[in-house]
Amino acid sequence: MSRYSQGSLIVSSSPHILDNITTTRIMLDVIIALTPAFIMSGVIFGPRAILLTVTCVAACVAFEAAFRYITKKDNTITDLSAVVTGMLLSFNLPANLPYWMAIIGCFVAIVIVKQLFGGIGQNFANPAITARIVLLVSFATPMTTWPLPKQVMEAADAVTGPTPLGILNMGTGLEAIPSNMDMFLGFIGGSLGETSTIALLIGGIYLLARKVIEPAIPVAFIGTVFIIALITGQDPIFHICAGGVMLGAFFMATDYSTSPLTTPGRIIFGIGCGLLTMIIRLYGSYPEGVSFAILLMNILTPHIDSLSRRALYGVMKRGEEK
Repeated sequence: MSRYSQGSLIVSSSPHILDNITTTRIMLDVIIALTPAFIMSGVIFGPRAILLTVTCVAACVAFEAAFRYITKKDNTITDLSAVVTGMLLSFNLPANLPYWMAIIGCFVAIVIVKQLFGGIGQNFANPAITARIVLLVSFATPMTTWPLPKQVMEAADAVTGPTPLGILNMGTGLEAIPSNMDMFLGFIGGSLGETSTIALLIGGIYLLARKVIEPAIPVAFIGTVFIIALITGQDPIFHICAGGVMLGAFFMATDYSTSPLTTPGRIIFGIGCGLLTMIIRLYGSYPEGVSFAILLMNILTPHIDSLSRRALYGVMKRGEEK
């Protein structure tokens, strides 16, 4: 008689190990990690940065709820992914951008990029990055008019000026480039959530400590920017702190559904993001390249997965005969 009585052995497909990690828990961790940069945006650019973020979050949640209701699908706003998308999109916008333009970006991110492809986990490109690029192409002047650092209670749209990357790209007035310390703290012009390196670093370390993300993509991304800056005679600290490298490396390039599945694939992905970012910065007409780099690598992710996926033991390659 078999030592396993009938019904005692259950055979099922993987996964066989379950835990209490949920999408809501992961998104809550991301929101917590983004909070230092959110607070710094208010300190640096004033209360309008806070209001713009709140507007984007509210619009993303509303668009997701409306789409799911109209299409008679389960409501998914409780998973907090729409909140994360709203925060990330706002972090990629100038603090003085008109609210209605930001709402258009929210529609693109949630409805077009996310929900029309099946919802969370089904989109092939990062919703916030795609929406930012659409807004940049559609509203070039407002999207490249940067408010300068202000006191907490002042209006963010009173004074505007170029970002450090803009100054470098113009090649004139280089003496106006902020110090590395100012850039590390975030007291520079730029998108409202990307300027404070220290705030983003704190959030990135939190995500790594919580094991929400793995270090492969951030290390490969930032490391590639650092190495290329050195090779080309640029200040590597400047290029890491300027623009959206820190925001992109920790919070956008690591998106589960748009980045590779394997560690070697993630390293390739991160190197590609860093390489494309620096090519655009150094040789392109547009001073920043993070968003374009990540979007292009999102498109290549299926091919990276195919090249880096491990062969299964005992499975024949296509075309082989027994």
